[in-house]
Amino acid sequence: MTRYLVGRLTGLVSVLFVTSLVVFGSVHLAPGDPVSFLLHGRPASPETVAALRSQYHLDDPLPTQYARWLGGVLGGDFGTSAQFHQDVAGLIGSRLPGTALLVGYAALLVAVLGVAAGVLAALRPGPLDRTVLMGTGVATATPSFVTAIVLVSVFSVQLGWFPGPGGTPTGLTERLHHLTLPALALALTFAGLLARVTRSAMLDELGREHVEVARARGVPGRTVVRKHVLRNALGPVVTVGGTMLAGLLISTSIVETAFDVPGLGSLLVQSVTAKDFAVVQAITLLSVAAFVLVNLAVDLLAPLIDPRLSLHGEGPS
Repeated sequence: MTRYLVGRLTGLVSVLFVTSLVVFGSVHLAPGDPVSFLLHGRPASPETVAALRSQYHLDDPLPTQYARWLGGVLGGDFGTSAQFHQDVAGLIGSRLPGTALLVGYAALLVAVLGVAAGVLAALRPGPLDRTVLMGTGVATATPSFVTAIVLVSVFSVQLGWFPGPGGTPTGLTERLHHLTLPALALALTFAGLLARVTRSAMLDELGREHVEVARARGVPGRTVVRKHVLRNALGPVVTVGGTMLAGLLISTSIVETAFDVPGLGSLLVQSVTAKDFAVVQAITLLSVAAFVLVNLAVDLLAPLIDPRLSLHGEGPS
């Protein structure tokens, strides 16, 4: 276990280092100049432009800028936002709770809707199975921004059950009420995918010999499904679900922008538009770190759920 953790953590550091190079290079090589945003289109003298570039170290060579930025990141300093004129770490810290609540809410919906739909489809072949397959196919093929438009149009504008984009909710209950439509828009695609994975895993387990033996011995159907089918099917479901959890974090930019949610996703979109290098680099690096850490947690959790699996990637016999 210790050797495995050391190896995975070393891989995590390597991935983050390569990611930092790619992110830094792609952001700085993209067309446009952050000085133009800082000036808001106003004409400026060469001295003013030079002073702004010097203030944000934009006139240094790229290797020097990268070394300075990486050194700051290792010390917990992500730099200063060019558009908000404040510390990037503090800016991200103020937006992180909103995104974490949205992702947590969406992840709960993905787990409940996806697993429930997959189990029902596997246990009820026929019209219900075909309906679930059709519904999950539509859900996975529909982009999040289209889902957001439909949800707002139906449940906010026509029915008035939920508030529309914007607003400043205060308490936890009110915040969850405001985040219900954004969480649904974020979750439906992933729930459709998880339902199909759950259905496939359940059907695979239902056809195994030990399940048929249990049924032949007169074990009640619910007990067979709970102890022999669902439990063994949870391995691939948890593995795919962990990857989806990281995907939810990355997909928040579309939903937060559509619903005007003040989180990391909408901040990333604003920062890309404004060429705010420091914020884009910090959010991207944190997203990659979260993705790798979630995958590590899933790898450690999978053998506990399904003892047939091992940390070294050996599948069930």
